Amino acid sequence: QVQLVESGGGLVQPGGSLRLSCAASESHFTMDSTTWYRQAPGKQREFVAVITKSGQTMFADSTKGRITISRNNAEIVVYLQMNSLEIEDTSVDCSNVLQYWGHGIQVTVTS
Repeated sequence: QVQLVESGGGLVQPGGSLRLSCAASESHFTMDSTTWYRQAPGKQREFVAVITKSGQTMFADSTKGRITISRNNAEIVVYLQMNSLEIEDTSVDCSNVLQYWGHGIQVTVTS
């Protein structure tokens, strides 16, 4: 059973940056289209960004210009680089590949 392992979350001040990573527990697993979602306190889960298998990317309007999504050359790790973080970005961020979901990782933006 493949698991998605997320890392890179944590506590940051407004204006700061974080880089989230998503990797499969099985080293041979090539990341298919990978989507990041987030859920802020008291809100529904929302789309953040996606990178398709062909490398196309799309971003939510709320994060456009502040977030990039990429894969490593071996296509087994997907990165979500988040810059100019705002307090409103505080959330649990979660990745999805095919039928697999990550456990979620906390992103807290606070002064």
